Amino acid sequence: MNDFPRIKRLPPYLFSVMDDLQQEVMATGAEVFDFGLGNPDQATAPHIVEAMRAAVLDTSWHRYAPSKGILPLRQAISRWYDRRYQVDIDPEKETIVTIGSKEGLAHLALAITAQGDTVLVPDPCYPVHHFGFVIADATVKHIPLLPNANDFLKSIETTLVSMNPKPKLLVLNFPTNPTTQCVDLDFFARVIELAKEHKVWVLHDLAYAELAFDDYKAPSILQVPGAKDIAVESYTLSKTYNMAGWRVGFISGNPTLVGALTRIKSYLDYGSFGAVQVAAIAALEGPQDAVVELCKSYQHRRDVMCTGLKDAGWDIEVPKATMFLWLKVPKQFQHMNSLEFAQLLLREAHVRVSPGVGFGEHGDGYIRISLVEDEPRMKRALENIKQFMQRVSSGTLRI
Repeated sequence: MNDFPRIKRLPPYLFSVMDDLQQEVMATGAEVFDFGLGNPDQATAPHIVEAMRAAVLDTSWHRYAPSKGILPLRQAISRWYDRRYQVDIDPEKETIVTIGSKEGLAHLALAITAQGDTVLVPDPCYPVHHFGFVIADATVKHIPLLPNANDFLKSIETTLVSMNPKPKLLVLNFPTNPTTQCVDLDFFARVIELAKEHKVWVLHDLAYAELAFDDYKAPSILQVPGAKDIAVESYTLSKTYNMAGWRVGFISGNPTLVGALTRIKSYLDYGSFGAVQVAAIAALEGPQDAVVELCKSYQHRRDVMCTGLKDAGWDIEVPKATMFLWLKVPKQFQHMNSLEFAQLLLREAHVRVSPGVGFGEHGDGYIRISLVEDEPRMKRALENIKQFMQRVSSGTLRI
């Protein structure tokens, strides 16, 4: 009994430790500032909500939807790629609607890998990039996500040259969760060149493409000529359109990989509620003012948080994209691992962050801050952090 080999491959969920501690701190009556989960706190744009409302009243959407997504949404995705990246996507064979990006990534792993296959995944990474393949019984080999993109490229190349047998797939995510790292189109061009040379599929997660600042424009890997021969790209409406709870995204690119995902999903689900897919069309094809304002909002939050943390004595590297800050644990706390520091910060400053080790071995020594609190709460959290740092510096708080 209770012999579940697949479950045994999954370690205890580290973030549940932080959940438990947060409940403990809140039970004391303390105000907790939660920068842990990347869960957008702002409302979905009214025109998207209205499209959903109208579709819900249309009883034709109350039936099962196609598991690959309704054709009008797949056509909207094709037009979105053409407008945004000048990339041609066949709505019949080269894109599939997913129930958010996480479901699509996990089911793609299940569709294309199995025991005996090896997948290359950066470390640190968004957990499903790793555990999706663990659940599929594949072997995951980590490549340290080096801060310099050229160094990271060289590491990928060295790994591909030295591995025998070759890996089946390379996973990438730029702009990156959790590290906020960004690349240019030349980076992707070299990745595609290497992947073709070594006959390796490529999966790129583009979740944070629109949350880019300071004139940075995040490229799509599918902009590289010939990329669709070997690559697919995942996208989600969760962050761009504040639709996290709506659960809708898509995977586009190579028809063989899209076809594999389409087939396995046909056995596993009927896709997102049709009315949600109608709302997704309104998001992709309607006014984009809300996206522009959202990006400005995150940039402002980034600036407020970075300025405040610098004032508190924290060494900060300002990110060019995403809704996160990726910060080294301050020097005076570097005898702790990232989980210990995150727990200390929650207990003493009532500020919750994500410990870097939750994103992989190479994330230890860092924390991730999600920019999901409004400015007044951010400023109160920063004051708590500043007082916490002062107490440690003065010896009032012994660590």
